[in-house]
Amino acid sequence: MKMLNGVVRAQQFDKATVEKIFAIAKEMENNVPPDLLNGKIMASLFYEPSTRTRFSFELAMLKLGGKVVSTENAREFSSAAKGETLEDSIRTINQYGVDVIVLRYNKKGGAKRAQKFSKAPIINAGDGPGQHPTQALLDLYTIKKHQGKLEGLNIALVGDLANGRTVRSLCYFLAKHYPSNVVYLVSPEQTKMKSDIKNYMDKYGLAWNETDNLEFILPRLDIIYQTRVQKERFNKNTTLYDQALEATDKLAITDESLKQMKETVGIMHPLPRNDEIRYSVDKNPRAIYFAQVHNGLFIRMALLKMILVGY
Repeated sequence: MKMLNGVVRAQQFDKATVEKIFAIAKEMENNVPPDLLNGKIMASLFYEPSTRTRFSFELAMLKLGGKVVSTENAREFSSAAKGETLEDSIRTINQYGVDVIVLRYNKKGGAKRAQKFSKAPIINAGDGPGQHPTQALLDLYTIKKHQGKLEGLNIALVGDLANGRTVRSLCYFLAKHYPSNVVYLVSPEQTKMKSDIKNYMDKYGLAWNETDNLEFILPRLDIIYQTRVQKERFNKNTTLYDQALEATDKLAITDESLKQMKETVGIMHPLPRNDEIRYSVDKNPRAIYFAQVHNGLFIRMALLKMILVGY
């Protein structure tokens, strides 16, 4: 019996473990064992706002028979507001005997810091502009379900690539385990993908191209992964944010965009969205961003099983 010792970053996984996560998630879709995590307690500690990640983890735990203790905005409604460090908060929560801690932190590297001070496994639910590995796993699972494979695809990552932890994590997985794909980095100058991710893709031989013209490449794409401009990452630089927002609007997916796409393309988004995918696109069968949300529940069930009872 193997035990998964938490989820801190995308690079920690080998391909066999990724495929095992997908297999268990598929099992969960067909049959949720309601008493699997009976007696287990998950602490949900979120320093930034969340709807999908927090709800899906908490519902995954509850549906599997476990229990949840939770705080929605730890920066404001926990001892962090009094100046308590992340390290001391983690030490404190461990004293209550929780079995796993799901942590969303407002700064890069929060999960790695927490792991050093926690007896309970840490699950990284997003750390500032750093990583969001469980989102990337559900994204890969969604791509595989939609396209039937994770190889030989043309994948466009669109929008705020500088601040998007979801696209960063997805690139880590694609580069390390699925390098036969081609990744298109589509963004304006203000939000280009950072060099560390480009270097990582080069290291593993994942082909990538950079452009600010989505329309030109639309006909060749198999997956379009759209993202919003993340206002909260611009450090109150409203001028730069406004420039990025204006430039990114040219990359929005509209009804006109649909006419240029393959019928088999999958349009994805980690959500929440603003105007980067028009609401009229929602009814098109190529729009699979709410399927992503659904898939996230089963991926997180799989992870909780692998951490708390083994596989």
